[in-house]
Amino acid sequence: DTPLSPIPFALRIRPLTCTETRRGDRQVVRSLGDGTVHVTEARHDATFGFSAVFDAGASQEAVFEGSGMRQLVELAIDGFSCTVFAFGQTGSGKTYTLMGPLTQSKSQPSSPGLLGLMQRSFTYLLEQSRSRGGDLALSASYLEIYNEQVRDLLSPGPPCALPLRWSKTRGFYVENQLSVDFESLETITDLLLQGSQRRQTSAHALNRHSSRSHALLTIHIRSRTSILPTRVPQPSACPSKLGTLCFVDLAGSERVKETGSSGELSVEANNINRSLLALGHCISLLAKPRGKRTHIPYRDSKLTRLLARSLGGSGITLMVACISPSSRCLSETLSTLHYASRARKVTTRR
Repeated sequence: DTPLSPIPFALRIRPLTCTETRRGDRQVVRSLGDGTVHVTEARHDATFGFSAVFDAGASQEAVFEGSGMRQLVELAIDGFSCTVFAFGQTGSGKTYTLMGPLTQSKSQPSSPGLLGLMQRSFTYLLEQSRSRGGDLALSASYLEIYNEQVRDLLSPGPPCALPLRWSKTRGFYVENQLSVDFESLETITDLLLQGSQRRQTSAHALNRHSSRSHALLTIHIRSRTSILPTRVPQPSACPSKLGTLCFVDLAGSERVKETGSSGELSVEANNINRSLLALGHCISLLAKPRGKRTHIPYRDSKLTRLLARSLGGSGITLMVACISPSSRCLSETLSTLHYASRARKVTTRR
């Protein structure tokens, strides 16, 4: 039987912002340097452990190397279904960790040192493909879940809702989603930036570029079929491997009172929080010993349906929790840390 493996978990603590420093916010979260963080404030004193912890001074390269992202790319090449997702309060640095600065564009590329997990993974993946003599066929798909609608971020024209289907062989999948082949870093980076610029964002009190949707960029990796030498009595094709590497940028949890959201922003926030609550519920049930689990309600949201295989199947998942060290964000930070602690108990089959 395939052994059970706990989901690896990394924590990233962003620096205090200029606004938080001017406001006089205190830093209430500190890394203890051994995979643990300490939260201390008037009525709260708690320590949490992770596979890896990155404090405010950690570089993007350090996060890539220390989180296990390089190994995840290698497993995807070997045919595994791999997923990395970043989560946390809005404004906690999730999109920066995955992509780098939000201001980058095709005409204004980001400094190489600031590139996120995505671009570094693309670079490593293409290096591996070249070292194998171009043996890997690569393609990408990119979608967002906005107000419980699944929308393709790569298809031309205005984003339109796509149906989410179920089959015994594929599990949950998005019908009619566009998949684009690529062979160069420039092409996949352009696809990433093109899709990200179409993603639904808004400004509010906590974040000038708040993501109002969950985004999933999936890289499909297929080993090209090779033919055995003709001297073999019965020539046959070597079976090709099909792996995936999925990057999930979850919209931030938020309290409507703190963000000052109203009208459409409030509706968006409620949909975001509802889907994150459904994800948290699934994670809580998955964290129970296998003999004590009840039905896992993946169908409660589009997000949990699309992540069902990553969380509860044979997929390999890396989670990156992002938090603010500010005393003003203490409640949401503790919520993220407790959420992460539950998720660390989830095991998957390798």
